[in-house]
Amino acid sequence: MTRRILVLALLSGGALAQGAEPLTLNLVMSLVRNVTVDGKVTEQTVENPGSVFPGDVLRQVVTVRNNTGRAIQNVPVRLPVPRSTTYLAAEQGVNVARTEYSVDGGKTFAPAPLMKTVTVTENGKSVRRQVEVKPSEYTAVRWVLSALPAGHSVKLGYRVQVR
Repeated sequence: MTRRILVLALLSGGALAQGAEPLTLNLVMSLVRNVTVDGKVTEQTVENPGSVFPGDVLRQVVTVRNNTGRAIQNVPVRLPVPRSTTYLAAEQGVNVARTEYSVDGGKTFAPAPLMKTVTVTENGKSVRRQVEVKPSEYTAVRWVLSALPAGHSVKLGYRVQVR
């Protein structure tokens, strides 16, 4: 599905023209399929798929555009991982920002690898251990663009699998 999302961002250091959105985000979701062409397996994407099924891989890419007349610093862009999907990996070639992940629905973010504390039983005793969070446990992704020049746009994205 394609969704156009206008973000009202409060930016420090100056007023914005009334009615003009400082940032525009355009989210495109595509179904990713492997097809064989002339004996070669090739990846094909289908934007706005009419339906998806368990096991299908989806590509979510958001284009962030700076509509102001000046560079914007430290721009956070957050996308939830849809509940009916499992995070797989960052979209190759489109991530140009510091990437952070959340396992609590977007309340907190940190760069990978994320760690969590678990309690295990060893020799009959409960012991707390730090273990790495699997990417499949991510519930949201946040990118922080250090700078987005005036009039420029960037693409950010990831892939998920339908449960």
